[in-house]
Amino acid sequence: MDIEKLLEERSKRIDRIIEKYIPRKYDKKNIGFALGPARYSYDPHPANAAIAKPFWDLLDRGGKRWRPVLFSIVCEALGGDINKYEDLVVLFEVVHTGSLICDDVEDSSEIRRGKPCVHKLFGIDVAVNVGSAMYYLPLLVLLKNKEKYGEKKLLKIYETYAQELINIHFGQAMDIAWHKGVADADTITESEYLQMCAYKTGTLARLAAKIGAIAAGADEKTIEKIGALAEAIGIGFQIQDDILNITATSGKNQFTADYIGSDISEGKRTLMIIHALSKANKKDRQMLIDILNMHTAEKNNIKEAIEILKKYDSINYAKTFARSLVLKAWKGIQHSLKDNSTKKELEAFVMFAVERGW
Repeated sequence: MDIEKLLEERSKRIDRIIEKYIPRKYDKKNIGFALGPARYSYDPHPANAAIAKPFWDLLDRGGKRWRPVLFSIVCEALGGDINKYEDLVVLFEVVHTGSLICDDVEDSSEIRRGKPCVHKLFGIDVAVNVGSAMYYLPLLVLLKNKEKYGEKKLLKIYETYAQELINIHFGQAMDIAWHKGVADADTITESEYLQMCAYKTGTLARLAAKIGAIAAGADEKTIEKIGALAEAIGIGFQIQDDILNITATSGKNQFTADYIGSDISEGKRTLMIIHALSKANKKDRQMLIDILNMHTAEKNNIKEAIEILKKYDSINYAKTFARSLVLKAWKGIQHSLKDNSTKKELEAFVMFAVERGW
């Protein structure tokens, strides 16, 4: 099954659903949909300049929309009516987009998906506000569909959403503290790194899958198992992102010369770094730590760090680890799913997660 084609086919539908809740252009009518009747009067121009325009500027640049697709596949695989619940895709893609905007501010990034970051185009104040707004605007889906979804499912979705939004901020805090040097990064264990990934990257995948299961009416055990699978997929995506950051070729897909090796410039502690630090001799270990702590964009330094990772086979270790993690999680849930075309879609998605080249 061609998962990339599936993602491409569904992305336009996902964007149309998002537009129902976050329009490309606010007017006095649709701003009232979000905010309720005006006590005084609405001027939609600020909402367009500081919310709609920067949000859609980033969303229109691309992205694979894989979290909403994962939600849909899980919902259908567990016997849910995706037509009834498809608007819930807004929860995952909008939050993800908001997190990218905030992440770029926090990392002082320059480029996102081939163009200047939102804070570079619209200002840090606009970026911080619109990024934060994207954690809350998706809740319109729940507020506007109370009767449709029912009180019990609605409460469960709210609770799941709230917990995962707490988790993602703690995951980001761990990542920032380590690569900014405000917490000891040289003694990070593999399990501590995985916990960070489970909260930073695994969160929205886990949220998508668990809400897909909730929408389908699955029992608690199944919800947790499908959540564990999605978390593993999210961690697999993160590890694969880290691998591509140092192995991708400039010009391929979204990769630019500035992107390649940027994790080393930022001093990020990836699974590959942690593995190399645990295996390297004293000289190589100190050299790798020094380069990471320099936060340098010097290509020779970045190349030297990558050579150390290659020397201790840390790249292959990360590839093997990610695949094993995802396959183990798949084995934990596959027998709970009926053998049908949707299960095959989910299995193909799982395999694709750690084999993609973008």
